[in-house]
Amino acid sequence: MFGAALVLGSPAAADDARVLVAEFDNDVNPVTQDFLQDAMQRGVDEGYDAVVIEMDTPGGLSSSMREIVKSILGLPIPVIVYVSPSGSSADSAGAVIGQAADVLAMAPQTNIGSSTPISTSGEDLSDDLRKKVVNDAAAYVSELAREHGRNAAAAEAMVRDAANYGAREALERGVIDEISATLPELLETIDGRETQPKGLTLATAGASIDTVRMSFWQRALDILIDPNIIALMLSIGLIGIVVELWNPGLIFPGTVGAISLLVALYGLQVLPVSVAGALLMVLAIAFFVAELFVPSHGALTVAGAVTFVVGALMLFDPAGEAYQVSLWVAITIAVTLALIVGVGFTKAMAARRRPPEVDVHRLIGGEGEVRRQGYVAVGGELWRARSVDGRPLVPGDRVSVDSVDDDLGLVVSSPANERG
Repeated sequence: MFGAALVLGSPAAADDARVLVAEFDNDVNPVTQDFLQDAMQRGVDEGYDAVVIEMDTPGGLSSSMREIVKSILGLPIPVIVYVSPSGSSADSAGAVIGQAADVLAMAPQTNIGSSTPISTSGEDLSDDLRKKVVNDAAAYVSELAREHGRNAAAAEAMVRDAANYGAREALERGVIDEISATLPELLETIDGRETQPKGLTLATAGASIDTVRMSFWQRALDILIDPNIIALMLSIGLIGIVVELWNPGLIFPGTVGAISLLVALYGLQVLPVSVAGALLMVLAIAFFVAELFVPSHGALTVAGAVTFVVGALMLFDPAGEAYQVSLWVAITIAVTLALIVGVGFTKAMAARRRPPEVDVHRLIGGEGEVRRQGYVAVGGELWRARSVDGRPLVPGDRVSVDSVDDDLGLVVSSPANERG
């Protein structure tokens, strides 16, 4: 999976009951999905009496949520979801995961709910698509609640009406099973209870608690799948490669660009990507590159900036509210790219207007002195030369360079030759 997790243990209890606690204070996504599935499987493999998911999440991807729910439902040992510490929440996908738990508990001053499916723009889905998605989510969460002996109607309201319950209201409405200020208190309270629908008897009183947290590598990967980071890496990668192609041999832009592209492609592989959004971002980069080769007085640059913003906002549709590129991040990246292209275009045009500064052609228009027949000193160097009219060059005469012949010799004129 994504690396080993840190485990902390407390002294063993007299009855040897053991509980594994997975601290989950993040979004629901493929990385955290693997973390929770690994923790649950570890609980089974190492003989723990129960697995506790200590939850504080704003929600996330429905695809990852459903995989976590499947793992909870299929686990042969009890899974307890505990929304904690105070001030935490189990919103959106987190609330649905909670309904799949054998025991769903909350600490005081926490909340649960707001599970209505939304688009990446943060707004409600519309028309037939909204009905389809909402009906599916409502049936899913209500069935989970019903099978676990909870209030199916109140759970369904979290989807249809975006209902959100504080801990006490959630307990009164039968959305959760317990309120406990601490985990040891919760384990004492639920000891001996039989779970629904698995029919498992909880043996958690006085249990020793081992805590598992996301490893450094898992947290690093979690950062890399941030949509804003992906958009930034994608833009840096493409620009770096374009700069390398424009100026072969610089090495650094190409290296940074390749690494950035690989990082972006990892995120694009992990998260659900909209083909339309991805194509718009590619088109935006094409507009920026075209500006350097087909001068349009900034029209292509403006088109690239606008296309980039639209493509970035659509890139992860329909990934969910927690997985969208920020509008301001998209605008900032687009403006930065436009400025880079604008500066590059300006310098390229200035370079085209300047006379050549390398090779023999840089001498055209300069003056020099004839040193001996057939050679003149120009710009501190001795060059083979001939007069423009074929007359011999007289040592000591001042001459001016008119052109360069096919053999890279200078063609010069002098006042002496003009008088002759």
